[in-house]
Amino acid sequence: MTWTSGFIWMVSIIAMSLFLRPIGRRVPIAPIQHACTGMSLGGAFGYSIAIAIIYLMCWLYFVKELIFFQWFVQGVIGLGIAGYLFRLAGQHFGTDGSRKMFRQMPVTAALGIIIIIGYAIMSIFADWLAPYGQAEIFAKVNVLPGGNPDLGGDPAHLLGTDQIGRDLLSRLIYGGQNTVGIAFITTCLAFLIGTFFGFLAAALGGWFDQALSRIVDMLMSIPQLIFALLLMTIASAWAGSEKWLLTIYMILIIAVLDATRVFRLSRAVGMNIVVMDFFEAAKLRGEKMPYLIFNEILPNAFAPLLAEFGLRFCFVFLTIASLSFLGVGIQPPLADWGTMVKDLAQFINFAVFSPLTAALPLMAASAIALLTVAVNFVVDWVLHRTSGLRE
Repeated sequence: MTWTSGFIWMVSIIAMSLFLRPIGRRVPIAPIQHACTGMSLGGAFGYSIAIAIIYLMCWLYFVKELIFFQWFVQGVIGLGIAGYLFRLAGQHFGTDGSRKMFRQMPVTAALGIIIIIGYAIMSIFADWLAPYGQAEIFAKVNVLPGGNPDLGGDPAHLLGTDQIGRDLLSRLIYGGQNTVGIAFITTCLAFLIGTFFGFLAAALGGWFDQALSRIVDMLMSIPQLIFALLLMTIASAWAGSEKWLLTIYMILIIAVLDATRVFRLSRAVGMNIVVMDFFEAAKLRGEKMPYLIFNEILPNAFAPLLAEFGLRFCFVFLTIASLSFLGVGIQPPLADWGTMVKDLAQFINFAVFSPLTAALPLMAASAIALLTVAVNFVVDWVLHRTSGLRE
């Protein structure tokens, strides 16, 4: 967009903001007249921007016919319909409790559940869903996607092959198994460490709490990705040729670094619980520390910890993908989406000749983004239910 066109757009939005209210009052539709009567100038400006964005999206979709933008719009509409149908089916089938839950569930949460189920199925049954092995190498290299031999494709490789002849569809499926599975294990380990020491610090207090909190502060003072990259570089020297050992090191390093964030939250929540009467009564009864942590603190801290689990999973997921993109994460021959984005980035240069070829690195990046959004949709809804919030 040039300066001239940008200036024209800005002038058009300002003019629309000024004339939207008087024009809307004369429209023979009562809701529009009522909305425009009490509308402020700032509200008119916001509606004008929304109208301009809708116009621009329609222009890109129908006039310019940008293939990637069309795929994005079609994907959003398709996922929205799938989420609505899933919620509608849940309202009519199942137990009374499940039907009630689906009636209270927003479409976004239903969509998130569908996506998470799809990822889980793909990860668990990757060995059966993938047409080939993740490390299997074929003689044909750089086969273009689409399966059309006249356009450089191969029906045996619908998404083509990479620069050394590995099937990209198979690696995309196995990438979900490796990236998502390792992220889930790492998040669970981070929560076991963080919540245990956080609740223990809140319950014991004193020097133990102060010493542990200062150690956590020191670890959190260093940017997490830079710290993880430094530790993974050292771990790669320790692992040597044992690539599987580097994956174990990565799980432990990210789990410990993320446990510091979980520790701060669990300690803060625990400090609010240990001063309550029911906790003091349990201590006076002579209850042991395991009982106090697992029966008194943990049930009352479930809602914020659940929300934090979803957020931590997303951050761990992105951290693993980032480390793999930098070459120190999940190691070959294992497939993962971060490495696929790095290896297939050069295909974006062929967007003019083959949009599907240019979409190859975007498929792995979109898989990362889609799961992140889906998890946040579900976490927001569960937090809304468990925290007792109401609209």
